[in-house]
Amino acid sequence: MHNNSIIVQKYGGTCLETPEKIRAVASSLADLHRRGHRVVAIVSAIGKTTDELVRMAYQISPHPNRRELDMLLTTGERISMSLMSMALSDFGVPAISFTGSQAGVMTDGSHSSARILDVRPIRVREELDRGRIVVLAGFQGVNPVTKEITTLGRGGSDTTAVAMAAALKAECCEIIKEVDGVCSADPRIVANSKPLRQLDFASLSEMCFWGAKVLHFRSVELAQSQDVPLVLKKLGGAEHSTQVMREVVGMESGRVLAVNSIARIEHVEIDSADLNQGFEKFAQHLEQSGLSWPQLLASAYTGGKTRIMMTSDSESLDTLLRTLEKSKDLRQQREALSSVSLTCFGGVSSDLPFKAIQTLQHHGIIADKYVLSPHSVNLIIPAENREAAVRALHSLIQGADS
Repeated sequence: MHNNSIIVQKYGGTCLETPEKIRAVASSLADLHRRGHRVVAIVSAIGKTTDELVRMAYQISPHPNRRELDMLLTTGERISMSLMSMALSDFGVPAISFTGSQAGVMTDGSHSSARILDVRPIRVREELDRGRIVVLAGFQGVNPVTKEITTLGRGGSDTTAVAMAAALKAECCEIIKEVDGVCSADPRIVANSKPLRQLDFASLSEMCFWGAKVLHFRSVELAQSQDVPLVLKKLGGAEHSTQVMREVVGMESGRVLAVNSIARIEHVEIDSADLNQGFEKFAQHLEQSGLSWPQLLASAYTGGKTRIMMTSDSESLDTLLRTLEKSKDLRQQREALSSVSLTCFGGVSSDLPFKAIQTLQHHGIIADKYVLSPHSVNLIIPAENREAAVRALHSLIQGADS
């Protein structure tokens, strides 16, 4: 088995929701193994397990200790990995499961949003050489200095898969979900969204940063920097896939590829002498409250106040806003807004922001502000208009019906 190619596959929680689904995935992995591949499977927690564990934690404590929360949340993936390993044994395939720390995923010390510093997959290689399928718990690692268990934040299993594929020099990293690769919009919002069969890393990273649920944006950046061949596939359908590559040949530059959205964006206002002091106070507040940094989208300073626009998962945002109630210098500035984003191949054409604002205006939606980047136009809008805005802007994609 030493010289056979390694394939890393990551399975999302909805692919593992029932015993039948776990057995179906195990059957597919067994088939890959029998065809001579060395296989590493990264698994997420089953279905909504992580949400349920978070809910349980907050029923016990309004401010759960971040270390203990990590200890709790890592159990979700451990359940998945051991069940998958049992199913593979039933198919007559030798398999072994490892936690993130057993697999050599080394992280910094940040609880609930740790970053991977290094991957030392010694045991993974040993077991692959013995002819076993290795099943890994995604979303988790260990800090090598403190020996504390950490989690990588939402979407962390994607990052685990890419980091492991890079460390093992895998032939490819396949992210397997129950949806058809990457689409031009969320199919639940836009019924006629189109699958995108080829994407470049820059466009996908931009889409994921601005709300596409297909992958965590950190994992896309990691795949690009480590040159990991990345494929997003629908469970059971190899023809339903998106190939991610450095360059996509023959696509028109400036072409709109996709519309994505972030459901909830919060604004925090901080009394401060300047932007630097505003951020210092914010960083201090996060540290004192045991919170990790949210995803920052924009910031401005005017009239003695620093304003920071941010997003994260709802649990993290709720916790942050609760801690602001006791602070005299920090406060929630306004009600939550949403964003809707147009991602373009090769760069944004100069008139696209105006076209996007006009299109929304035509549908009675007034944008609050926009944030421009080389690959996307991101409009901040009232939360109640989000789905209507996604449908309206989808008309700007070539070949899409309005």
